[in-house]
Amino acid sequence: MDFKDYYEILGVAPNADKKTIKQTYRQLARKHHPDVNPGNKDAEDKFKTINEAYQVLSDEKQRKKYDELRTQYLQWQRAGGQQGQDFDWQNWSAQPDQGAHVQYATAEDLEDLFGDESPYSDFFTNIFGQAYSRGRDTPASPRRGRDVEYEVDLTLEEAFHGTERALEIDGHRIQASIPHGVRTGTRVRLAGRAEPGKNGGVAGDLYLIIKVLPHRVFERDGDDLHIDVPVDIFTAIAGGEARIPTLEKPLTLTIPPRTNANQVFRLRGKGMPYLRESNKCGDMFARVKLVLPDALTDQEVDSIRALVAARQKHAEPNEVK
Repeated sequence: MDFKDYYEILGVAPNADKKTIKQTYRQLARKHHPDVNPGNKDAEDKFKTINEAYQVLSDEKQRKKYDELRTQYLQWQRAGGQQGQDFDWQNWSAQPDQGAHVQYATAEDLEDLFGDESPYSDFFTNIFGQAYSRGRDTPASPRRGRDVEYEVDLTLEEAFHGTERALEIDGHRIQASIPHGVRTGTRVRLAGRAEPGKNGGVAGDLYLIIKVLPHRVFERDGDDLHIDVPVDIFTAIAGGEARIPTLEKPLTLTIPPRTNANQVFRLRGKGMPYLRESNKCGDMFARVKLVLPDALTDQEVDSIRALVAARQKHAEPNEVK
């Protein structure tokens, strides 16, 4: 059996007070918690070790016993003893009815994390007793299943209209309904569709974490949509109409005469629907992008030259300031 230096594990001095030990433990527990590091065996082992250290150092009686054992063990080690050799553990072993007091993580908490596997080392169990065991005659209390998060990618069209998705999670096929108006980061809750409960407990909830993919035409800003609208220079000068797409059907935008490049038109209620408010929508902002015609006839070129010449007679010369 190997000795565990609980002060070294928590990174505190042997004379650290209870407040320091508790603060350090909480910081390490948050960092290495299995829920924060799913599938990371190293983090899981580290969490078990720091939890074990805290169980001892946070209990005055157990810490006193541990300090006495640690002093003797370090003296033995300085005298030439090596880990795993003939240190006298027998005088320090826990009595059959002795058990440590779990103060921060309950037995149910630890069983939720590690199942039937004990989260304590042989050193802890032999010296301080098996605090984790509840006894054969004690009935197990109902425990709720864990919640599960699952990321779902949606197109902007799916986010606009709402959609249905068939998902396979942990071997189970689930039909999920996703409402319109969701955006990146929206959490869609499916009650009772995650991990089954234990001992009669209710199942956990499945949370779909939405990610709306970029769109080739529209840029989304909250519930508003932005779009660049190509407008030829003649329409911008004389006025006219431009067809613009929406996520439902195309619209006709009236372009007034003398429209400038980058001028923005607001189309109220033509943006994204509000989440869970079917009668409200954001706005669409159409920005004019001036484009030159692909080809001009000789007659059109002559007409433009005549117009330019006429304007130059009445216009002030351009000045660079």
